[in-house]
Amino acid sequence: MTAPTTDSTAGMPPTAGMPPTHGCVRCGAPVAIEVGLCERCNPLGLRDSSASQVHGLALIGIVTAIVLMAVVGRWALAGAGPFDATIASVIPDAQGLTISLHVRNGGSRTGQTTCRVTDPADRSGAMGAFILSPRIDPGQTTTFSQRVTALGSTIRQFNVACSAP
Repeated sequence: MTAPTTDSTAGMPPTAGMPPTHGCVRCGAPVAIEVGLCERCNPLGLRDSSASQVHGLALIGIVTAIVLMAVVGRWALAGAGPFDATIASVIPDAQGLTISLHVRNGGSRTGQTTCRVTDPADRSGAMGAFILSPRIDPGQTTTFSQRVTALGSTIRQFNVACSAP
């Protein structure tokens, strides 16, 4: 049995007259830059995969994963909502307003929603306040409260709209 030899020039910049090399992808032996496998790992001299084939396979894998996540996400969220909401009460406090909402899940699955509370008289383009509901069973109505600071601390008429996923 012979001891493995190490090439002290592997990984070093090429000198004059020597072509550039890199390590074999399987065993690490120095090979020419345009070759992926050494003679020992590829004794039949089969062609290596081209860079475009490798990148194409990676792109197909990424696109497939994104489509699969979209399908699974759509399936997981289907049936939740629509959510109908009304404002139950608005109470001023030192930090803003405490807004209570009645939200009904009109769908066939348990879900939660984000409700947007806005001031219809505000024409400044302000986003209003966003309130995340608790999980609501299908066909059920729940009432919950949250303190918001984005609408100031003055009681006035507000609109509420809840989006379905």
